[in-house]
This record gives sequence, structure tokens and C-alpha cells, in this order.
Amino acid sequence: GADILEIVPSVPYTSADLNYNGDCRANREQNDDTARPEIATKFELDNYNTIYLGYPIWWGTMPKIINTFLETYDLSGKTVMPFCTSGSSGIGTSVNAIRKYLPDVKDGMRGTASTTETEINAWIANNQ
Repeated sequence: GADILEIVPSVPYTSADLNYNGDCRANREQNDDTARPEIATKFELDNYNTIYLGYPIWWGTMPKIINTFLETYDLSGKTVMPFCTSGSSGIGTSVNAIRKYLPDVKDGMRGTASTTETEINAWIANNQ
């Protein structure tokens, strides 16, 4: 029942940009602490009290575009609940990175292909 606002880069990622086996754009961004990919859409977040911030894990943490989002929007006073998808890495490193922007960010949830709706609902209920 929530609105979905997608954080999309101004320059979309191609298959080659996401080919982690070489010198791809995603690898270069993740290895550059100053990389901040531009977001294609501007969001109006004033009417939202809770933000569910979802992202994949890239190289053990969130993609750099999430840093762009956190540096662009004032989320103070909002409940921010991060969640991620990852086949092997946990969410802890990215939540710690988010805490640099939002010290009171909620504990995150890592979802996998086997995560159930019951588990998701329990995480939401325990973090509101």
C-alpha cells in the first residue's frame, strides 16, 4: 500500500556497466569514495514520515547512488528503514554507512530469494 519511488541514475546502467568481472562502471564507482551518480528524478518527500530504502548490495555495501540520495534529501525526523537484496553479503556495512547521514536509522533487513512475506512483515512490525 506504499508509494514506490525508484532511485534511477541519470545515465542508466548497461549490461557492460554491471559486468563485475572486469573494469566496469559499477566497480569503478564502488572503488571511488567520491563517486555520486546523479539521480534522474527529483523526489518530493515532505509528505512521507517513513522511508523504506531498498537497494542491492554491491561489493559489500550500498551502491554509490544511495549516497547521492542521502546527501540530496533531508530525511531528518523521518523513520528510515533500509532493506537490501544480496546473495552473500549482509546489510550491516551499508546500515553503518547510512548512520553517517542518519544516526537513528533503523536496523536493516537483508532479503534473499527465500525470504518470506512473514519475515518481511515481522521486520516491519519490529522496527516501526
